[in-house]
Amino acid sequence: MKSAQLGPQERAQALARMAEQELDVLVIGGGVVGAGTALDSATRGLLTGLVESRDWASGTSSRSSKLIHGGLRYLEMLDFALVREALKERGLLINRLAPHLVKPVPFLYPLQHRGWERLYAGSGVALYDTMSVSSGHGRGLPVHRHLSRTHALQVAPCLRKDALVGALQYYDAQMDDARYVATLVRTAASYGAAVANRARVVGFLREGERVVGARVQDVEQGGEYEVRARQVVNATGVWTDETQALVGERGQFHVRASKGIHLVVPKDRIHSSTGLILRTEKSVLFVIPWGRHWIVGTTDTDWDLDKAHPAASSADIDYLLEHVNSVLAVPLTRDDVQGVYAGLRPLLAGESEATSKLSREHTVAHSVPGLVVVAGGKYTTYRVMAKDAVDAAVHGLDRRVADCCTEEVPLTGADGYHALWNARARIAARTGLHVVRVEHLLNRYGSLAQEVLDLISEDPSLGEPLAAADDYLRAEVVYAASHEGARHLDDVLTRRTRISIETFDRGALSAREAAELVAPVLGWDKQQVEKEIEHYEKRVEAERESQRQPDDLTADAARLGAPDIVPL
Repeated sequence: MKSAQLGPQERAQALARMAEQELDVLVIGGGVVGAGTALDSATRGLLTGLVESRDWASGTSSRSSKLIHGGLRYLEMLDFALVREALKERGLLINRLAPHLVKPVPFLYPLQHRGWERLYAGSGVALYDTMSVSSGHGRGLPVHRHLSRTHALQVAPCLRKDALVGALQYYDAQMDDARYVATLVRTAASYGAAVANRARVVGFLREGERVVGARVQDVEQGGEYEVRARQVVNATGVWTDETQALVGERGQFHVRASKGIHLVVPKDRIHSSTGLILRTEKSVLFVIPWGRHWIVGTTDTDWDLDKAHPAASSADIDYLLEHVNSVLAVPLTRDDVQGVYAGLRPLLAGESEATSKLSREHTVAHSVPGLVVVAGGKYTTYRVMAKDAVDAAVHGLDRRVADCCTEEVPLTGADGYHALWNARARIAARTGLHVVRVEHLLNRYGSLAQEVLDLISEDPSLGEPLAAADDYLRAEVVYAASHEGARHLDDVLTRRTRISIETFDRGALSAREAAELVAPVLGWDKQQVEKEIEHYEKRVEAERESQRQPDDLTADAARLGAPDIVPL
């Protein structure tokens, strides 16, 4: 399967295609559920379009805990169906669909009480492993093990000796969430979907009470398109209610936003060979391995302010530091925090539940003829949500359509990944790159790494690392714009790479080099280059300022001090 290229020319062609012919399915929302829905629809042979008002995964889907997991804590809520479903999806992703992007990761759960807690927690983790195996896709992850305190401290020397009497270790999986979504979008495009980011739905087309398409504004170039579709799918996550309002009705359910923040700290600040999972009074806290860093998260609080740029307050940061420091022998300080990011969970809501108690189940509804809405759920089960959404859309097409086949469709870059991984030393020798660089490329692009290497062959200077973010090669910045749909500097530094959270300067020192690399691809003149750099620096400063504020209101006000480079 030839990979789809998502450069500026391909975006323009996609918008034109959507305007010229009636689609079977138009998907609104370029997060993981929307991208997954577009892939599901396209692989059933349906004429499919996908539009996103900002960048792919710019909302919730780039700001998660970066975990693919069954949701161990949902066993305690007796939500066995959700856990079983998620564990099946975890196995599919690791073993078949995206082995280049989804990797096993170990977690240590410290026990603080003798006897009963080991029995209670151990039974839960044993059930977790059993459900994984019974799903038929549980191979590839080691089973859990019980550790004494001595053994646990050998595995995780960072822990205070008085913080545990023993431990359990189990496995889940992780991925780069934004990269995963970008890969989903490219896969959908490879199967024929027309996809365009920075394309905002500003209204719906109606014939009587039936929705027959949408008015789509090209946020980049200006102009408005009428995109006609036999079925429209609203997959806009925390913006579900706002999108439904464009059709003049609230819908059959309400979506509430719950804010979760994460801290990124350097690897050497926490001495451990395993991730950690800790119980808090409200939920659980993860310390997650992330390359040369750790991700510490998350919080779970109601949020009703700006949804595009949720802000982490000083109180949020203090909350995480206090809880993680309760078990660390060497406490973390504010100075250790390299990056901070905040995201919003789209939770199906009644009217008064605490967000930490709301279900992570999803719902699909045919709210008005021609319009399907899908909401709720969790990242791990996006494929199931997409299947259910397309199944609902198919009911409105009045013709026979093939069943969902995405359980058998590997994402772009998966085919050949294992063979290339086995040959990584030979690839390193052939290209002159260090084998660690080759491994980095394979784990970000899979077999598409060859496309990045081709850029380096054409221009050897692209094989050099970025001066202020040497985990990434200059070629990756160019590739983000030429192949992965990045339209602005923010897209490159925040989502195609993770420089914005992986460096103490939060990407400010890489802004100029990155902007000058993508300028020829995106057709920027010197004035646009300066505008992009200035906007990015203002964004970084606004985020830093918000994180100095005491509460959500003041943090939100500070973050809004840096508007989008292309205001919606």
